[in-house]
Amino acid sequence: MKLIKKICICLSIILILGTILLPRVNANEQNVPNIASPSAILMDLKSGKILYEKNMDKKMYPASLTKVMTAIIVLENCDLSEIATVSYNAVMSISSGYVTANLQIGEELTVEQLLYVLMVGSSNDAAIVLAEHVSSSVNEFAKLMNEKAKELGCTSTNFVNPNGAHDENHYSTAHDLALIAKYAMQNETFRTLASTTSYKLPSTNKYSKEDRLFTTTNALLIVNNNARADNYFYKYATGIKTGFTTPAGNCLIASANREDLELLTVVLGSSQNDQGLSERYLDTINLFEYGYNNYALKKIINAGGIVQTVNVKNATRNTKKLDAVVENDISVLSKISDKDNALLPEVHLNENLKAPIKKGDVIGSVTYCVEDIEYTYDLIANNDVKKSKAPITTLMLIILILLIYLYLKANNKKRKNTRLKKRVVRY
Repeated sequence: MKLIKKICICLSIILILGTILLPRVNANEQNVPNIASPSAILMDLKSGKILYEKNMDKKMYPASLTKVMTAIIVLENCDLSEIATVSYNAVMSISSGYVTANLQIGEELTVEQLLYVLMVGSSNDAAIVLAEHVSSSVNEFAKLMNEKAKELGCTSTNFVNPNGAHDENHYSTAHDLALIAKYAMQNETFRTLASTTSYKLPSTNKYSKEDRLFTTTNALLIVNNNARADNYFYKYATGIKTGFTTPAGNCLIASANREDLELLTVVLGSSQNDQGLSERYLDTINLFEYGYNNYALKKIINAGGIVQTVNVKNATRNTKKLDAVVENDISVLSKISDKDNALLPEVHLNENLKAPIKKGDVIGSVTYCVEDIEYTYDLIANNDVKKSKAPITTLMLIILILLIYLYLKANNKKRKNTRLKKRVVRY
């Protein structure tokens, strides 16, 4: 009986210690999503912080996700109104089974029209036309794509064509594709292309009909009114691009915006689950829900909020106090469970800050660090600081004292000489 009692006491102690020492699971944090796709990533679009990843650096075939890079290269090298002519190669080089826009040899279209066909309809012939318009050939355009990829920090990406047609040497990773998409989404025209759900080509010099209508291949953007089980519509979705080849599987780069928090996902190599549903959409929605259930934008300070007050050198007495403020609201990505944690600013004012200063001048910066991500913003002057009209500097004061001293010394010497002359005895 004593032995049983001792065992019970030991077990109680172990349970108590376990409760204290073992890491606690935050009740506010949703469990990490179960992602079926072999490679995936969830990223905060603004900061680039990775919120979830699964084999994000594994080399995979990107299929038509390639067209995101193609679009941004074209946007940075062409005007939308430029005219591009469809070549024989653009039409005849597309293998059977790949999507085309039924472009005609010699047909003239604007760069803008071709970009819509590229991004909305995922047309492979349009990609070739755009590549040839920018560069002398597809190979030369691929060089631009790879140079841009390296510039953006991609480490495991190699493009050999502008449309993602399968090639053993054409590959990327979920992480690299997220970096490319994050960069592309900084371009407002690209954002419009990525969120457009339908587009119709007008008649051209080689095609008189207006029956070339393209509907987005991104089911996240499509409202399905028949309430079928395979309705993948996600009301916060804002883009971006789908992809598929047999070797690549189903791929998707997607973006969403909920309460100004923009998230970006990439899933690669997806297939269908046992119910015949597309895993690329199910995984993407799960990733978005995980992100929005666990992260939010935390407002730190409102526009015009005072970060620091300083005394400015060489200023008038009435204006020497200067409020350093932020121009816009400052919000940072934060875990919902950490919403009550205070953030201390790191302030850096410009060296030798002195009058005159105009209201609105940039006078320094403020930085907030959240989970190893630094958010830096300009500090601006909240009021005018006028320069003192007659400032007495230390140097001027020293010179004045020195002049007075020399004057008094010279005057004393003169008086001494006068007294000595009066005392001289004449013989």
